[in-house]
Amino acid sequence: MEEKDIEQQNGVAEENASTEGQDSPTVEVPELPDLNLAEELEKARAKADENYDLYIRAVAESENVRRRAAEESQKARKFGIEKFAKALLPVVDSLEKALETSSEETSHLKEGLEITYKQLIAALESNGLTCENPKGLKFDPNSMQAITMIADPSVQKGCVAQVFQKGWKLSDRVLRPAMVAVAQ
Repeated sequence: MEEKDIEQQNGVAEENASTEGQDSPTVEVPELPDLNLAEELEKARAKADENYDLYIRAVAESENVRRRAAEESQKARKFGIEKFAKALLPVVDSLEKALETSSEETSHLKEGLEITYKQLIAALESNGLTCENPKGLKFDPNSMQAITMIADPSVQKGCVAQVFQKGWKLSDRVLRPAMVAVAQ
């Protein structure tokens, strides 16, 4: 009986094997396109180079923007008081004229004017403004404005003989040119 059981089992196994092929559908494997790996690699490298170039440009542009913003911020700090300083210059001029025309009879008033003038000048200088009194210096059209030419033998030709209004600079930038008379 044992032999029969073994034969039956073998028969069942053979039947299962033959039916398995019939019941399961066959899967077709699609053909892969002909890939040229060298071409694909070259395309990928070209794209990588292009992206790297774009990255370098973006980094350079952001660095330029940062640098320009820092420069503008520095200029704003340095020259932010320009408008205010220009508004104060006529006050300085008025105080100078008042000091020149005051007499000894009004010594207390003159003393008060001198103190006020010195405080105003100190405040302007502490904020980067400098007064330019070019008397006797060679005429410089960048920082001076010639009003007239006069004959003055005590001053060399082309030098400032008389100052009508002092000039002012704010950190090497001319805020107001000096108004002068130049010797002929």
